[in-house]
Order: sequence, then C-alpha cells, then structure tokens
Amino acid sequence: MKTTFSARKFTIFAIFAFVGLIYIARLFYIQLIDQSFKLSANNNVLRYITEYPARGLIYDRNGKLLVYNEAVYDLMVVPKLVKSMDTSDLCKLIGIDDSTFKSRLDKARQFSIYKPSFFEKQLTVETYGFIQEKLYKFPGFYVQARTVRKYPTPIAAHTMGYIGEVSPETTLKNSYYKSGDYVGISGIEKSYEEILRGKKGVKIKMYDVFNREKGSFQNGKYDTLAVPGKNLYTSLDADLQTYGEKLMVNKIGSIVAIEPSTGEILALVSSPTYNPNLLVGRIRSENYSKLLADEFIPLFDRALMAQYPPGSVFKLVNGLIGLQEKVITPETRFGCGGGFSLGGGKSVGCHGHFSPTDLSQAIAISCNTYFCNVFRAIMNDNDYNNTRESYLNWRKDVMSFGFGKKFKNDLPNELNGNIPSAEYYDKFFGKNKWHALNIISLSIGQGEIGITPLQLANLAALIANKGYYYTPHIVKAVDKKNYVLNKYINKNYTMVDPIYFPTIIEAMYQVVEMGTATIAKMENLQICGKTGTAQNPHGENHSVFIAFAPKDNPKIAISVIIENAGYGATYAAPIASLMIEKYLYRKVKRLDVEASMINADLMTKLKKKIKK
Repeated sequence: MKTTFSARKFTIFAIFAFVGLIYIARLFYIQLIDQSFKLSANNNVLRYITEYPARGLIYDRNGKLLVYNEAVYDLMVVPKLVKSMDTSDLCKLIGIDDSTFKSRLDKARQFSIYKPSFFEKQLTVETYGFIQEKLYKFPGFYVQARTVRKYPTPIAAHTMGYIGEVSPETTLKNSYYKSGDYVGISGIEKSYEEILRGKKGVKIKMYDVFNREKGSFQNGKYDTLAVPGKNLYTSLDADLQTYGEKLMVNKIGSIVAIEPSTGEILALVSSPTYNPNLLVGRIRSENYSKLLADEFIPLFDRALMAQYPPGSVFKLVNGLIGLQEKVITPETRFGCGGGFSLGGGKSVGCHGHFSPTDLSQAIAISCNTYFCNVFRAIMNDNDYNNTRESYLNWRKDVMSFGFGKKFKNDLPNELNGNIPSAEYYDKFFGKNKWHALNIISLSIGQGEIGITPLQLANLAALIANKGYYYTPHIVKAVDKKNYVLNKYINKNYTMVDPIYFPTIIEAMYQVVEMGTATIAKMENLQICGKTGTAQNPHGENHSVFIAFAPKDNPKIAISVIIENAGYGATYAAPIASLMIEKYLYRKVKRLDVEASMINADLMTKLKKKIKK
C-alpha cells in the first residue's frame, strides 16, 4: 500500500515537473528566441524614425546656387499596429481609393507586419499639415520627413543629373541603402553620391496607444544625428550655361566650353534639354515617361554621348602629326585642282580656291586635297615597313589627343568615341591588303572616326596649351576645399612636340580673320578656330566649329555641333563666337548675330521630315 502511494506521488510530481519544464521552455523561447512579442510591445511604445540628412547643395563656379533641398514627407505604416479606423478619411487626405489602400496595406504586411514601410511617398507640406492634425485617428501610421531636389535656375539638367529610389540590387550590394532610400541616378548626383548624401541618423520616439508622440526614448540617449552631405562647387558658369541653352533652343546638338589652363568645364549644353524640376517628387515617373517618348530624345546627353565624324576640324590633328612625323613642313605646298584623285575616276572633292597652298593656308581655307596628301604621306612613311605599321603609329598619336577613350573624369555617362583599330581594317580588307587610299576619308575627319563634343572641346584646349591638356572635369571644389582638384592637376601630353603648335595656332587665327569662319570675327579679340562640316548619311550635314580665345593666354576653349545644319560657318561658328563674347565680356554687343541664332528654328523642319 505504501509502495503504491509512493508511486502515485512520484507520478504526480513528474507530471507537475514536466508541465513546469514546458512553461520554462516556452518562456525561454518567448523572451530570448522569439522577438515578435518584444517587437510588438516596442512598436506599441517605441518607434525608430530614420533621420534623412540634407543632401549637399550644388553651386556654380561663382557661388550661385544651382541645386537645393525642399522638404517632403513620407507616410509610413506598421501593419501590426493598424486597427479599426476610418480608412476613407485617410484615403481622401492623400488622394487614393479604398482598393489602393487595401493593396498597399497588404504589400506592407508581406514585407513585415512589425517593421515600418512606405505607404505614401513625398507628401507636400500642405498635405502633411492636414494629416498631422488627424494622425491620432490612424493607428499604425506616422509621418517621416525627407528632402527632394529643387532647381532655382532650371539649367544643366544632364550635368546635374537626378535622384531616384534605390534599386533592390543596390540595397543588396550596399548595406547603407534600404528600400525607399534615394540615390543619385545620373550626372554629378551619381558621380558624387557618397559626398552629397551625408549620413543617416535615427531618433527613437515614444508613442501612446492613440498614436500620439510622447517624446524621445530616455531623452534621446540612443538617438544618432544625421550628418548633412557636403556641398559641391562646380566649374560651371551659370550665366554662360543659361546663355548657351538659350542659343540652342529649337536646335539639336551641343556646346562644350572648357578653361584651358585648368580643364574646368565652363558650360556643358545638350539640346534639346528639359527642366530638371520635371524629375522631382511624385510627378517624376509620369514626366520621365513623357521625356523618354519624345522623338528628339531630350534625356540623351549629346555633349558626352553623341559621336560624330569631326569633319574638317580633324585636319588640325593630321597637320600636327604630319609635322611630328616630318613628312611635311609648314612650308610644304600641294596643288589642288578641285579634288584628290583616288584613281578609276573616283576622287575626294574640294571647293574652288587659290592653289598651291602651304599648311597654314590649307587650314584657313580648309583644302581637302592638301590633307589627303598629308595623310597619304604619313601612311607611306619610309620609317615603317608597311601601311599597317604606319597606321598603328598614327592611331597612337591620335589617341594621345584624348580621342578614342574616356577621360575617366567626374562625368559618369561619357563614351569613348572611336578611332578604328588596325584589326578593323584587317577584317574589312584583309591583313596587309589595305593602303592609304582605302582609308583616305580619315584625312578629312570622315569615315569610321567618331568623336564626342567633349573630346572636340578638349582638342581646342590642348592646342591652346600648345600640346597638353588637363582632364576635363565639372567639380571645382568640395565644401570650398580644393582637394577634388588634386585629381586633375596633372598635364596630359600629346605625342606631338610643342614646337609644332604655333604654326597650327596661327592658321586657326587666319581661319577667323580671312578664312572659312570670318562670321566669328570680333573687334579687339583674337579668336582661333576651325570649321567643320561632318557628313551625315541620314540627312543634312552637321555644322561643327571649335575655337579658343584670346589667341595669347587663352581663357576659353569651345566646341559647337549643330545637327542637320549644313556648313560649320552657318550656325556652329557664330554660336561659338557669341559664347566666347558672353564669357569674356559678360555681355553681347553683336545683337544682330545673337537674334539670328536665337530665332533660328531647325527642329520644325526636322519634325516635318519625320512626319513624312
């Protein structure tokens, strides 16, 4: 009997011990392993609010504000805390319907029922005011402040770039970014993202059951401050940029202006352009789609990404290489009978002019025949075993001018351009089966050559510097500290000796004084330039002009390309001269030339052609 009682007592004790162990295990799991109850409790009381830093401001070279920040507000939701409420009231405030409300809440629940997610982004100050008054009615919802970009002077849209929501791929690669964060997508917003963005902070706020803020948790002991982004001082001259965009209205093309002594970009115009304020805030997606559908592609940055045959501008390069390779001298003369014969009744045509000409005269009047002879002499140079070897040396010389490769500067969208490889011609003609006449179009900047407007402006700058250039760049300083400049203080030398440049510079001066670009001539200012007419198989030729001024101690180098505009002197040269006048004198006196260029409408004609 006693044994039976003891057995029962042991059984009862074991049952109680087992139940106790279950409770202890459950408590251990709840308190140390399962965080959902803790998260739920904390979310009822504490809220971790991301403090987005003010993005750095952007100024021009003279301290004029180009980009600043404007406050907007994001409506956040913690699905676990959402309770019965008047959803129609909230929908009315933010302009959505009930079905949209439900789908957004479901999406937030799929992300996490405990963590906050975006419900409505970029509310205006006015909408925020109305919501803030009624926020206590909407349990689980709160408002978080951030900023978007604004442009007081809507210029340089391609250069400034824009910001947008970070992609899922970026959040996986970079732990700094979370879903819903903004990041630089293009322009200097992209290339200087880490400098502009600053550092996020966190504030821990306490809320009561009615969704009302009750102050900081432990008086802000665990808060971290947001660190504002650093300001950028660009090399752009806002007045010159504005003027350039005005001149390019109703035209397709670009203007690039550089300070030769530093490589700083003074103006970077791509036309057609767009108002950068269109890609800000809640209207960004709609406007982006419209810009993307525009037949003239205003989102395309022609200054950095368009590639053109340079036309007669390239004669300057071949002239310099001819001097360097000693196949010509400045006094070398070639006759021109209206063209350069290729044999078999074929020829490279030339316009009528006096003959024979020396190098300087050939540049001034842009003689095709002269430079065909120069190029043939380079390709047939006895210092090399065959045309292919001569070409490889010529290509190396050409690329030392900054062609056929990226500058690797602070402009994220630049392209290489194209200086065709020897392998390209091997494939086309057969190895060692091609010669100078097969590629003679390269002598006058046609054929397979592709050069960007930025590279053309850099050509003008390096000639102005007599044989070297500084890498073209757009940012002058960060927070007024010139450490950014250290990346761009090295001179990039060409393969051509400096002793040969004065001849070319004098010839470029004669181009404006008495040659093909007299329309760019100005009183009391020595401008050196070169016209080009780039052949276009899809329509009228492109008008091309490069220049620098003054002749001695140059302050500005420039390239202008106007698509489907004919000769270089028709539009590109006068526009370049107006830009030079504006920059050097801060005002334009040649009002007749200015009016003619501003009022010129080349796009209406193109639109009619496209419709046909």
